[in-house]
Amino acid sequence: MKTQITEWIATLSWLNVLDILLVIVLVYEAYKLVKGTGANKVFAGLVTIVILWRLTDYLNMPLTAGILGSVVNIGLIAIFIIFQPEIRRFLQIFGTHHLWERGTFLRYFFKDSSDSKLNIDSIVNACSQMSKEKTGVLVVVTVENKLEYPISTGEQIDAKISAQLLENIFYKNSPLHDGAVVISHNRIVAARCILPVSANPRIPVSLGLRHRSAIGITEQTDAIAIVVSEQTGSISFIEAGRIQRHITPERLTEILSNKFSNQNEKKQAAKR
Repeated sequence: MKTQITEWIATLSWLNVLDILLVIVLVYEAYKLVKGTGANKVFAGLVTIVILWRLTDYLNMPLTAGILGSVVNIGLIAIFIIFQPEIRRFLQIFGTHHLWERGTFLRYFFKDSSDSKLNIDSIVNACSQMSKEKTGVLVVVTVENKLEYPISTGEQIDAKISAQLLENIFYKNSPLHDGAVVISHNRIVAARCILPVSANPRIPVSLGLRHRSAIGITEQTDAIAIVVSEQTGSISFIEAGRIQRHITPERLTEILSNKFSNQNEKKQAAKR
């Protein structure tokens, strides 16, 4: 076994290395699209099956390789059905920007933006003020899933979070007020973003499109959403499709602090 591996490494050419790197890039981009969504486990399972299939074929295990190969071939149809939205987004992303726009190859893979601590006070202060004024608000904060497709539907901003900026965005006469603001890595990355609307029949009929969009994005990803009702001024927090309505600014601060302090601790633990 060691001899075979050594011989394989000795025969590698620069084209083989390029081939491997391209596969890594494609798998990584595909994983980012499903990361933080309900499809990530399915994706991991499919990748595992493909790896086992190629490994058993390489080790000359024809029976196991044949079975896994049949599963892979039959599963191609299921992949296109299950991952139809993800595949569409994947192709749109590759069609609208190049991988190299993010920097060098190593920077692309090893860039680290996880140290940014969410500016909770500015978000809560803005929501509290707009609640008093009954200004409609829809703020989405990313966790693991980067929400690249929803971000691409809005106006790119990439600005530091401040209560004043959020209030200006959602001011009723602002051209950016209609839609969602997406916050990622403690930056306002986009405004006027279009979100998927939940089709859950159990959602109360009293909730409008803003709440349904917040529920929809949190059903499909691990992001969280904050909504301020334009009719009542009440603040709602939505996570994993579940909504907490009529919460106070103090309660919102507590929820966000618990949520993102835990996330920061996990990231720091992973680094160690």
